[in-house]
Amino acid sequence: MKILFITHYFPPEVNAPANRTHEHCRRWVKDGHEVTIITGVPNHPRGQVFEGYENRWLQEETIDGIRVIRTWMYVTANAGFSKRIVNYLLFALTAVLASFRVRKPDLVIATSPQFFVGVAGAVISKLKRRPFVLEIRDLWPKSVVELGQLGEGPILSALESLEKWLYRSAAGVVVNTRTFRDHISERGVDRDDIELIYNGIDPALFQPRPKNEALLAQHGLANRFTVAYVGTLGLAHGLSLLIDVAERLKGHANLRFVLIGDGADRAMLEAEIERRGLDNVVMLGLQPRSAMPDWIASIDLLLVMLRDLPVFETVIPSKIFEFLALERPVVVAAKGEIRRMMEEAEGAIVIDPENEDQMVTAIESVMDDPEPAARRAESGRRWVEAGYIRDDLARRMAAFLERVLEDSRRH
Repeated sequence: MKILFITHYFPPEVNAPANRTHEHCRRWVKDGHEVTIITGVPNHPRGQVFEGYENRWLQEETIDGIRVIRTWMYVTANAGFSKRIVNYLLFALTAVLASFRVRKPDLVIATSPQFFVGVAGAVISKLKRRPFVLEIRDLWPKSVVELGQLGEGPILSALESLEKWLYRSAAGVVVNTRTFRDHISERGVDRDDIELIYNGIDPALFQPRPKNEALLAQHGLANRFTVAYVGTLGLAHGLSLLIDVAERLKGHANLRFVLIGDGADRAMLEAEIERRGLDNVVMLGLQPRSAMPDWIASIDLLLVMLRDLPVFETVIPSKIFEFLALERPVVVAAKGEIRRMMEEAEGAIVIDPENEDQMVTAIESVMDDPEPAARRAESGRRWVEAGYIRDDLARRMAAFLERVLEDSRRH
């Protein structure tokens, strides 16, 4: 197949959408497919263009055999609703224009986040008269409403109408949770046209390994019990709770909280840490993707946190697969699908979201007796290896794309 893939995020950006798209496309190229990516100049999440790139109209490169066309972007930090909407809309426009550089793909895929990438993909597919596959990784506009960024009114009504149009425009829809599939089928899409492809891991990168003692020493974490949040420091995760927990646990002299990542809440978190005089919290900022296996392997207890909102009962943070593949103890503070999965896998300590008392109890229990958490981590590793290997998932998605393409040719 000749695949044209539209995505807002792509390496060297290191968030979950960038990683998933890269690893799927890399596998497809190895299997003989021809893949072209249209994306923006890398700048997420700080709104700063990455070293080695310029924010110019078009630039091309090849990454792991994938042709990557990068467009100019309205560069802004991942904070502030209005500026991000402008960023999203302008990328949708530039992606459509950049698509004229791509001749005769067999089909067009677009992935959320964000919502308007899907719009660009639908438009490009119509211009090229090729089938369109929509990959849904978050539920817009549902998520922005529940986060309080958008209220009832004509804008919301227009976005909901656009959401339904996108589903109708797609010859196939790919989702990464069961609840996403239910949500989309309730909006009139035949369940046979919705393929569930979970996130997963690259086993060559994410497998058990010893702690990197030199890495810990470099950041003053040697011989400490470390509790870490790794990922986007954003509105979805309620990370102010972690600062409250750190303040309550100041009496544990050997305990350090580590935040690895960047995002909209970083400045707020840094200000709170300074205001409270917390010397037991270490903020490391964004780390290279290549360093993440060593970081994960070196942490004593990893946290997966989501806000206590209905929309977050539908999501499965991709980091959980990497944490468990490295056989690390994990606390999952969430409801919904991720909680059910962890209870079935017996792979993590599960607590209620945004519950300070339960978080404190979970951390202290692992410090006092690490063995139960270690046994859960071993069970979690077996669970990941049994069904969540990225290459297998990429091939399942490719098979779905081939079916969509075959169906479109018959009709």
